[in-house]
Amino acid sequence: MQEPRDRVHGAPALGAVTYSMLGQALRLGWADMRRAPGYALLFAGVYVVLGWIMVWVTYRTGETYWLVLAAMGFPLIGPFAAVGFYEISHRFQMGWPLEWKGVLGVIAYQRRRQLPPLCAIIIMMFLFWFFLAHMIFALFLGLSQMTNVMSSLEVYTTSQGLLMLAVGSLVGGVFALLLYMITVIALPLLLDREVDFVTAMITSFQTVTASPGPMLAWAAFIAGATFLAMIPAFLGLFVVLPLLGHATWHLYHLAIEAG
Repeated sequence: MQEPRDRVHGAPALGAVTYSMLGQALRLGWADMRRAPGYALLFAGVYVVLGWIMVWVTYRTGETYWLVLAAMGFPLIGPFAAVGFYEISHRFQMGWPLEWKGVLGVIAYQRRRQLPPLCAIIIMMFLFWFFLAHMIFALFLGLSQMTNVMSSLEVYTTSQGLLMLAVGSLVGGVFALLLYMITVIALPLLLDREVDFVTAMITSFQTVTASPGPMLAWAAFIAGATFLAMIPAFLGLFVVLPLLGHATWHLYHLAIEAG
């Protein structure tokens, strides 16, 4: 079936998100992931490799305390991986052929649309988080004697260390929540329709505030699943990223149907 290139203009009317939608989105996302395992390995594999590089760089520089900061901020860049999964689920919905050339072509075409400005905002927030995280670390543990994370774990069990982790987690949580609120609907919306990135962010923010319970539960699930996926050498991302990417696309469309 030929793919129509004309996209609908403007943001859709989105209905309230319910808890039952979350389960339905996960089931649909799991089905899509099983239908396209090769794409899951490719797109998620990029982030697994990035995780390994992040660990290698922190150890090579000798400043391995950055590994803690990087691990706390790593989920902020997770939305980038989702674009490819959105396109795959979109093609399954429309009955279009699933071809590498077509999928990668659509992803590459996004550089001419509204996705790059939103991605730039994500990157700036990630870099700003690193700046603040460094300040928080220096404020609480700047005078501590520590060579690296692995040989000086006891510094984090001190009162100052625990306070640093608490403050850092709080600040990182605020960043992650804000980023989630402006991207969870905006990213699939920008792929699906012709709309400017500011409108997409506002629509996403309004959707979260209109259904705070289910949407915050979805945020907690994403955060928890991503954190657990990073523990076994980032290998869990091979399952978690595709599942969340496909499921978020379906949650977006379920919200459209509800509206």
